Amino acid sequence: MSAPPRVLTVAGSDSGGGAGIQADLKTMLALGVHGMSVVTAVTAQNSLGVQGAWELPVEAVRAQYRSVVDDIGVQAVKTGMLASVELVEAVAELIAATDAPAVVDPVGISKHGDSLLAASALESVRTKLLPAATVATPNLDEVAQLTGVHVEAEPDLRAAAAAVLSYGPRWVLVKGGHLPGEAVDLLTDGSEEHWLRAPRHDNRHTHGTGCTLASAIASQLAKGQSVPQAVTAAKEYVTGAIAAGFALGGGIGPVDHGWALTRGTRGA
Repeated sequence: MSAPPRVLTVAGSDSGGGAGIQADLKTMLALGVHGMSVVTAVTAQNSLGVQGAWELPVEAVRAQYRSVVDDIGVQAVKTGMLASVELVEAVAELIAATDAPAVVDPVGISKHGDSLLAASALESVRTKLLPAATVATPNLDEVAQLTGVHVEAEPDLRAAAAAVLSYGPRWVLVKGGHLPGEAVDLLTDGSEEHWLRAPRHDNRHTHGTGCTLASAIASQLAKGQSVPQAVTAAKEYVTGAIAAGFALGGGIGPVDHGWALTRGTRGA
């Protein structure tokens, strides 16, 4: 049997299983690709927040990456939590030299408001990581952190996207999920625009949404879809995952990465 498309996540570990490499690998399995991982940091994390984070040495991250890419190969790479200047620059160098699309989720702040990126690393994200991205997927807080552009309403998404594109990614998906009303995102390469809309689900259990979306985009790109096709399919997948999100622990529960696989069976 031939192997499925291969996708590599370069991200931090979420001990609670809702975000980070755990969310990435669940998403990849659900979407029919073979997921592989480079762990950049270990977090002590649950539904209430991040209690601690420890980044791995650059040489450990680089060794994991080379081990996978040089032997197994990849059809897409996704990056998440990179934590420090040294890790951002090392990963940017690695993905720039890899002949595969790269989805960069410029993770800065967790769902609970915990910082996951050193302030000193922001300039490296702008000048090294974003230029290596096929698609960058910032949320509104990350757009503000990286560019200083604050989005208050849907029309502001264009200015936000232009500000991110100025750093060099081929495409940017500005996620407008924090705006009121329906969940609207803007995907653009500076010349064409795709406005992606979905109903807003009344569900507070949305931990891991950003990781899940970026991994879903990478999975669809690995299958050969164009960027607009991949993002549209990923948005549909993550909307279903949000709708099926469930309570876990005493705080914000995760989205359900296996919602399409387990529909009608949970609780049986």
